Amino acid sequence: MTPPATTTITILLLLFLTLFPSVTLQQQSDLDSDCSNRWIHIRHLPSRFNLDILTNCSATHHPFSDDFCPYISNHGLGTKTHNQSHSWFRTDPSLLELFFHRRMLEYPCLTADPSAADAIYLPYYAALDSLHYLYGPDYNSSSQHGLHLYNFLRYHDSPEIWLNNQGHDHFLVLAGSAWDFSQPLGNDPPLWGTSFLELPEFFNITTLTLESRAYPWQEQSIPYLTSFHPPNLALFDSWAKRVRRSRRTTLMLFAGGGGISSTPNVRRSIRLECDNSSKIENTTQKTNNQYSKFCEFVDCSNGICEHDPIKFMKPMLHSSFCLQPPGDTPTRRSTFDSILAGCIPVFFEELSARKQYGWHLPEDEYHEFSVMIPKEEVVFKGVKVLEILKGIPRSVTRKMRDKLIEMIPRIMYRKHGSSLGLRTKKDAFDIAIEGTLQRIKARLDDVADK
Repeated sequence: MTPPATTTITILLLLFLTLFPSVTLQQQSDLDSDCSNRWIHIRHLPSRFNLDILTNCSATHHPFSDDFCPYISNHGLGTKTHNQSHSWFRTDPSLLELFFHRRMLEYPCLTADPSAADAIYLPYYAALDSLHYLYGPDYNSSSQHGLHLYNFLRYHDSPEIWLNNQGHDHFLVLAGSAWDFSQPLGNDPPLWGTSFLELPEFFNITTLTLESRAYPWQEQSIPYLTSFHPPNLALFDSWAKRVRRSRRTTLMLFAGGGGISSTPNVRRSIRLECDNSSKIENTTQKTNNQYSKFCEFVDCSNGICEHDPIKFMKPMLHSSFCLQPPGDTPTRRSTFDSILAGCIPVFFEELSARKQYGWHLPEDEYHEFSVMIPKEEVVFKGVKVLEILKGIPRSVTRKMRDKLIEMIPRIMYRKHGSSLGLRTKKDAFDIAIEGTLQRIKARLDDVADK
């Protein structure tokens, strides 16, 4: 008999609370590096700001949102894709806050003394908690999102920790697009999203998001959670070899939804071009033996691919280029899936990645691993994506793929409790922490100079 969701979550929380302290002590004993300028203090928050939120994971509590209960296991990685898998999970990106919290407790330079810390981490599950304000008993009380946390930090729990630097040394993770948390406080009636990032009380903290806005200094995008979380170096190397050896029989792939409306947009243009590619294949098959297929479309409408990586990873492994057109927002998890598969991402606007993930994907290196085709040229000027990609020499494609494989560690989140060997490779979490520490130091120096 399957236990009720609440029972399962209760068991999970008990494991969470009992296992985490021992993990932290073990990681501290493994400390073999200099922690100068790297000390982090984790604020102790009441469970209502994190773990208790997980107990309200079902659609029963939030009738207009998805049920995320099935994906909480393995500290936010979800269940394995199959019993024999050790690296692949049914991961939901919205649980990044939970997983990041888990990884923070393995961080080797933790200090119990906030005054000795170079940065202070707030284990607040902000995106998950936002559901309470969007779908709670008071319809869309979005302007209140975050105020209860501020009141706790400022007035109830050692307020000197916050007042010491007015929050400039604090950071948190927000598992979503910043646009969903930046509703102006004065909107009447309120529109979609909450006003968490518009609260003046939090203007000083560093916020790690899946997608940031262009202007606020305190926001920084970090990679989406994918489904690949290897626990050791051997499994990582095995995947990298598979990516390198995979036969690329399809020129370009689009895995996603949309593009079916009559309104001109880049997704519609891509789907039309992909539908027409079969005619081109029939006329050029005799003279072109590099690809058996010019375009493949994997329909991921209505989220059917979100927790089933097999649906899109296999086609990506056999494709040279993966198209990344913007949807409701500029960024896509698919960008990081394609890098994992060695499938060269094709972008259609700068905000999809180049102006987002500077810590993990340096701006000056994009020409080495991706292709940029402005969406306006595709939609309004008749530029054909297929023709541009066909014109890229195979030697250039191979170099770009080699660069992608080199970059895989930077955008993946290795499994918690991973081997020492794999921890020698900096992953997305490690790079996010390095960037956060540098940003907070620069900010504190700037404040001190004023």
